[in-house]
Amino acid sequence: MPVVAEYINQLQSYEEYSFSWEELLQHSNTSESTLRKELARLADRNEILNLRKGFYLIISPRYRNLGKLPVQLYVEKLFTCLEKNYYVGLYSAAAFHGASHQQTQLDYIITAPPALRDIKKEKTTLRFFKSTHWPKKNIMERKSDAGLFKISSPALTAADLIHHQAKIGGLNRLLANLEELTEEITPTDINDLLSWYPHKSTLQRLGYLMDKLDVQKNWTDPIYIHLNKKKYYPILLTPKNGVKAGSSGNRWKIDVNIELDSDL
Repeated sequence: MPVVAEYINQLQSYEEYSFSWEELLQHSNTSESTLRKELARLADRNEILNLRKGFYLIISPRYRNLGKLPVQLYVEKLFTCLEKNYYVGLYSAAAFHGASHQQTQLDYIITAPPALRDIKKEKTTLRFFKSTHWPKKNIMERKSDAGLFKISSPALTAADLIHHQAKIGGLNRLLANLEELTEEITPTDINDLLSWYPHKSTLQRLGYLMDKLDVQKNWTDPIYIHLNKKKYYPILLTPKNGVKAGSSGNRWKIDVNIELDSDL
């Protein structure tokens, strides 16, 4: 059996779905040119995917018809190789928490700076967003067939969706996901978020939307109390360049400049 194929079989015997070039070299005495030819042949047969330089996904028979691996099977290994903090976030995290109203072929990952370029290879698309204030809490570990991976908690997922609304399809697209996420958010999750989260305007929008979704007051009141510890000012529900917020008429000081339309 060719060296690379044998190595892949060994990895799959203990539920590994990815490997790096450096790992392959460590497990082989074969020349680099021979290894690269083997990798190219396996890629042509759609048995592996060169996700990014020096990092390969193993497309096992179970996933070959789909042409892609679920992100949870390789994301931890990828970011271990990159030596970079990450968590699965936004719509991808929402789906793991049961809020899968928006089906998407994309996988969304939040990383520490500097930003990474998005990856689009075959049927695998990764969109990266950076967080300059890395979470001190609200990152959970979930278990997959390949081991543990990191994911934002329901409260952080909701905040991230609102914070990045303009880049992920707008507020109305995410509103149904937010409504479903509120079933998973707990007071502890909210309090953890408030202990470190730096974006006051996002918290105002989160509180307003949770009120509109008729979430229990013991979940929204802590956000309101937190905001009142310092001054906060009127803002638009959906940011718009060159437009200032006017009167709000609600405790969150939100100028509602968009008609909310959840299609849940």
